[in-house]
Amino acid sequence: MPDTSTALRFLDPTVVSRLDNMEMRARLIVEGFMTGLHRSPYHGFSVEFAEHRPYNPGDELRHVDWKVYAKTDRHYVKQYEEETNLRHYVLLDTSASMRYRKSAELSKLEYSVYLAASLHYLMVKQRDATGLIAFDSSVHTILPPKSTSRYMRQILAALEGILTDPQAQTRTAAADALAEVAERISRRSLVVVITDLFENLATHDSLLKSLRHLRYRGHEVLVFHVLESGAEREFDFPNVPMLFRDMETGEEITLQPAQLRENYQEAVQLFSERFRMKCREYNIDFVELDTESRYDTALLAYLNKRRQLA
Repeated sequence: MPDTSTALRFLDPTVVSRLDNMEMRARLIVEGFMTGLHRSPYHGFSVEFAEHRPYNPGDELRHVDWKVYAKTDRHYVKQYEEETNLRHYVLLDTSASMRYRKSAELSKLEYSVYLAASLHYLMVKQRDATGLIAFDSSVHTILPPKSTSRYMRQILAALEGILTDPQAQTRTAAADALAEVAERISRRSLVVVITDLFENLATHDSLLKSLRHLRYRGHEVLVFHVLESGAEREFDFPNVPMLFRDMETGEEITLQPAQLRENYQEAVQLFSERFRMKCREYNIDFVELDTESRYDTALLAYLNKRRQLA
């Protein structure tokens, strides 16, 4: 379990207080839901054990845990997750390119980890089940969805491990990872993909096909496209000869940024527009995020927009 400092690192009290009045509702039809509706915030007694809570007058005695009573001389009720619980996954790209940072305070991966922690907190606060799947060239971390506050500590520990892993220098294979995830997730869920979409151009069609496959399987899908805009969208580098190195392949090229800037900006714009249009076609939310802006401000703006559209 992470210590208190880890929890505070990823869940700043100011950010948490801003999230406390927000919800992440299901917009589309997922397991047990109608469009725009959210389940009751109370646990049922039907499927999977979640945790204990103190007995309250009116609770059925058959749900009292008598073994706990024998040990503590206090009445506690077993809580279970409802079958119709909203299930939520964060799919986090941890490839080498995500560790890039030029001028922003946080690298793309750090930014994404803070964003993921906030989303997990939001779902647990709603008592919805949340899980984490991390990938680079393959899926390497899977924490299945649960809704207890205790489980949140495991998720934070996993996020901390991802950031501090000295071996994490691999290429992205998001298309393959998403295809694998689509086969692994059996129940329809809310799937949030956080990635910079840095893949070989030849794999973009496969990546879009994998996103469409997630929708075909009945999942609601949201893509957070994370880039440092100044460097990666505007190509804002000094007009002097510079050496650029691909963080995933190690390939190097020396050039003067001014010679390439206009064509680069046009290529990035076309790339982003294609993903935006295809995601709209598949009924997938596509949200561009800039690591030079605060992650919590961006998340709150998106949640407010989502609430208005629900």
